[in-house]
Amino acid sequence: MKPTPEHDERMAKLTFASVYPHYITKVEKKGRTKVELHQVISWLTGFGDQELQELIDEKVSFEIFFNRANLNPNAQLITGTICGYRIEEIENPVTRQVRYLDKLVDELAKGKKMEKILRTV
Repeated sequence: MKPTPEHDERMAKLTFASVYPHYITKVEKKGRTKVELHQVISWLTGFGDQELQELIDEKVSFEIFFNRANLNPNAQLITGTICGYRIEEIENPVTRQVRYLDKLVDELAKGKKMEKILRTV
C-alpha cells in the first residue's frame, strides 16, 4: 500500500500525546515496561524522559515531534511492514518516521530483544 497525501497530512497533524498512551498499553499488555518504551523512543529520537514529557504536555503534532528530534542515524535500518505499509517505500519523511516508531513499539511488544530493536546486533 502507498500512503495518500491525505494520509500523510493526517499522520503529520496527529498529536504524539494522543498516541503515547496506546504505546504504553500495547507494551505493558505484553509484559514490557514504560522504561523500555522510553528507551526505544529515546534511541530513535534522542529525547530524554523530561523532553518527552514536555512534548506530551505541549500536545505537539508528529510533524513537530520529529522536526525537534535528532533521528538516530541507524533509523533507516528499520524495515518491514507496519499497518500494511512497507516502511522503506514510504516517501513522506514524517509518515516514514511515525512508522519507524510504530515498528519499534511493535517489536518491543512482540518480545524482541532490546539489542535487535535498537539495531545494535
